[in-house]
Amino acid sequence: MGQYANFSDQYSLEEQVKNLADEELLDFWEETQQLAKILDQHEQTELEYNPEYERVILQELQYRTCCKSQF
Repeated sequence: MGQYANFSDQYSLEEQVKNLADEELLDFWEETQQLAKILDQHEQTELEYNPEYERVILQELQYRTCCKSQF
């Protein structure tokens, strides 16, 4: 399963997402959606959730879809 290692200063979120296989990327996206839903339901404001994950993941999915449709 894909996982973002937020403790790594070596690679950005974008670089890590680009290196995930398609299935791992979709799993990671699903996990971020579940996390957001749980945090919304429990109104956990003290826990850190970064909506930037979703933007980066969706951007990468769009890029991959466009690249596949060109071939």
